[in-house]
Amino acid sequence: MFYPDFEQQRRIQQAWSSVAIARPVRYCLFTFGQSVLQYYLVCGDADMGRALSVTRGEVVIERPTIVTPETARPELRNFFETQEEEGIVQFLLSRSAHFSNLRLDNRSGAQQAVSDSVEAVVSRLSRQLDENEEDQVAILTAPDRLGAMAVLRYAAERVLASAPGNIQELRERGFLP
Repeated sequence: MFYPDFEQQRRIQQAWSSVAIARPVRYCLFTFGQSVLQYYLVCGDADMGRALSVTRGEVVIERPTIVTPETARPELRNFFETQEEEGIVQFLLSRSAHFSNLRLDNRSGAQQAVSDSVEAVVSRLSRQLDENEEDQVAILTAPDRLGAMAVLRYAAERVLASAPGNIQELRERGFLP
């Protein structure tokens, strides 16, 4: 028996597991309104003899102020270059996570080329962030062409980690039993 979606799902899961959050943050998303997740994204493979790219950016996550139907899909802005790429990720999210009613907007700056290893760049950025006492900026790593997947994974993990606190706040405010 052939399952046409299986190969596509396998490729997405492989891409998902090839990206990493090298320096996580413990930032909890707001229950209502807008939260901003700042990051540095290190992309590439220095072992292949090519320069890495480093990009500073942020994901703005907006939660609705009016609860919409559960069937509403998340809105992803500025993550993927083609509709096909976004469609593949929407397919994965619909089968593995529930992110309805969210608007995620990826805002990234210009890329900088560096010729160090991924580990050296992550170490340098981590030291810089520690010196500046910036504890709400993550460092993400990804192979070439998977930077958007790393940013999406970071945002998804923060949404999931924030859920218990957000649900508790909704209960305390009388929105949930």
